[in-house]
Amino acid sequence: MALVSALPAAGASRIKDVAMLQAARDNQLVGYGLVIGLQGSGDSLRNAPFTEQSIRAMLQNLGIASEGGRARAKNVAAVIVTANLPPFVQSGARIDVSVSSLGDATSLSGGTLVMTPLRAADGEIYAVAQGPVVVSGFSAEGEAETLTRGVPTAGRVPNGAIIERQLQVSFGAIDTLTLQLRNPDFSTAVRVADAINDYTGRRFGKRLAAEQDSRTVTVRRPHDISTARFYAEIENLPVQPDAPARVVVDERTGTVVIGHDVRISRVAISHGALTVRITEMPRVVQPEPFSRGETEVEPYTAIEAEQPDARVAVLDGPDLQTLVSGLNRLGVKPDGIIAILQGIKSAGALQGELVLQ
Repeated sequence: MALVSALPAAGASRIKDVAMLQAARDNQLVGYGLVIGLQGSGDSLRNAPFTEQSIRAMLQNLGIASEGGRARAKNVAAVIVTANLPPFVQSGARIDVSVSSLGDATSLSGGTLVMTPLRAADGEIYAVAQGPVVVSGFSAEGEAETLTRGVPTAGRVPNGAIIERQLQVSFGAIDTLTLQLRNPDFSTAVRVADAINDYTGRRFGKRLAAEQDSRTVTVRRPHDISTARFYAEIENLPVQPDAPARVVVDERTGTVVIGHDVRISRVAISHGALTVRITEMPRVVQPEPFSRGETEVEPYTAIEAEQPDARVAVLDGPDLQTLVSGLNRLGVKPDGIIAILQGIKSAGALQGELVLQ
């Protein structure tokens, strides 16, 4: 049985681990390009006409006339290129990009991404990607069988994009820092604000933080210190995060994750599978000697019912360790744990939220 318990970490967490700075956010980039140099595993141009159009457009931009006739090459694949533009990145820096096939190519292994502009949501070009594609999956095909491991139609180009335009963010001029909690919780937001106020009260003689809601904490920057240095001082402050009592169940994989604050009221649980076995055993009946009778087949049915491992257990979960031990003591499989938790929730004995995935 696979039972995972979400135990609290030893000690408190740092503020930068439970919250992120709103000014330091990534921006998504996307582009359309071509991967060339494939060994016959590219797009079939009849089924992917946009690939042929892209090839002609690329050749025309390179000054090569491509009018007349249809291309027959299968070493080119149309791809979508995606990347995340990190905060505070400068022009000339390099970032990784992901490449995914758009047509019916069977593999991108051994291919090279041709110069591809990457645009943001505002339509402006912020990076240009180019380089060899690294693919972790592979595909082997024979006349009667095909073997595929991983995803050969998707890969990455490490450091494949060069930043051409940087985001205009004047971080040093920010007077109020906004922290967003990764897991929204009012108690955690108050603890973060109190931890910052305790530090700034000793360091600057002022209480500079205030909680806005379950996700947001604002911090005013003192005038005699830079924004980067001030945030570097407060981001390592310890804080004990809080979380609601929650049980997460993934029925596809049979994984059960139980939060530390989950409690179960005292309940009695009966768990066991009832097995009914029906066996048809027709018997041949012979007539008595000299009775002028006839041989007949008489139906005979044997029905057996058994309930192995059937047991009734009293489950009481005042803390996480007792709850996990009680569930393990029942000796059931993950699907049985899931059914038991759903039944406990329906009975109103589960003091927490049950999340089914």
